[in-house]
Amino acid sequence: MKVYKFGGASVRSAEGVKNLKYIVEDERGGLFIIVSAMGKTTNALETVIDHFMAGRRDEATAEFAAVETYHNGIIAGLFEDAKTPAAVQKLYDEVRAIIAKESAEERDFERWYDNIVSYGELISTTIISEYLNSAGVRNRWVDMRRCFVTDDRFKYANVDMDASGERLRAAVAEGAADGVDVFVGQGFIGATTGGATTTLGREGSDYSAAVVASVLDADSVAIWKDVIGVLNADPKIFPESTFIPELTYRDAIELAFSGAQIIHPKTIKPLQNKNIPLYVRPFGDKFASGSVIRGEIAAPIEVPILILKRGQVLLQIRPHDYSFVLEERLGDIFPILERFNTKVNLVQTSAINMSLSIDRTRRLDELVRELESRGFFVTRDEGLELLTIRGYTQPYLERYSRVPGIFLAQRTRKILRLMRKETE
Repeated sequence: MKVYKFGGASVRSAEGVKNLKYIVEDERGGLFIIVSAMGKTTNALETVIDHFMAGRRDEATAEFAAVETYHNGIIAGLFEDAKTPAAVQKLYDEVRAIIAKESAEERDFERWYDNIVSYGELISTTIISEYLNSAGVRNRWVDMRRCFVTDDRFKYANVDMDASGERLRAAVAEGAADGVDVFVGQGFIGATTGGATTTLGREGSDYSAAVVASVLDADSVAIWKDVIGVLNADPKIFPESTFIPELTYRDAIELAFSGAQIIHPKTIKPLQNKNIPLYVRPFGDKFASGSVIRGEIAAPIEVPILILKRGQVLLQIRPHDYSFVLEERLGDIFPILERFNTKVNLVQTSAINMSLSIDRTRRLDELVRELESRGFFVTRDEGLELLTIRGYTQPYLERYSRVPGIFLAQRTRKILRLMRKETE
């Protein structure tokens, strides 16, 4: 069994879906395909949820109509009759019913977010499964809400590997009994034991692929992207990027945690546990080997790696009573951050002050008020980005650490991290 994961950029058009079919059509011996929402659908559905939460039903309906139009355009390029498959129309109708009939309160934002945004993956995989079947690639569509059992940490759910493994293996065995060895499932989504839809965090489709590979004891995972493999920097931001043919699991997880758009940070652990190699391959050339991530590599990475993470907020937290923040108040701060699903990317402390780089969050005002109510003085700076340079050299240190607009700098022997005003 192999696991292939295709991101939204790869299937953003009919041509992309046809190329997916070209990549998978000759695979033999079992293939599980994980697919993200098409193109920018997740962003569009986030706009739908914003209107829905604010009670703007007409605006939410209009925004979702644009989502339908986009997908119907792809369908028209895939099927001769250009007719929306009944299974896809059913999903459209479900979203429209939610928007029209349900009401929501702000405290339930994460739950409603997962319920609505998950339809991006459900729609994309239904279209792709129907197209592959029509094109002679017999497959079975798998509803990952029925296979991935998660906790109820909406937007950032954790997968119960044992319970999920039982369900997923049963779904694959059922397909195999019918002579099917190609499966199409959604990335990013699962469900609680009570059946409430959950999501695994943005870019969580990589993690979905890793979980599938682990529980099915797959031979390998391949993530198909619009680059030749892993690069030392995002070529859209840093034009002088360099190809990296091999990385260790440790390299990859450190880079992903720092914000590198290689893989989801949680992806590596399920693969490392089973020693399953992860390939990052170019969507435009199915015969190219790309990069590989595994336990051991022939030579260490010798080029600096640059990772830019935008949308950051710098919080500076100080106890009113001047107590030592690490020794006496650490246990008060981090449970609050956890309760508000706050992603912390950098921590720096002094005797009575803690500085945190966090992802911008919808509940930032609530978070700050909660910290203040617990006896902390809080200041915040928004519109920042976090630049991480792993394996920096003296020229990189001089080039990036002396520019204006730096709010915080952190340097170790191998890693330089800078919080600065967002650049264009």
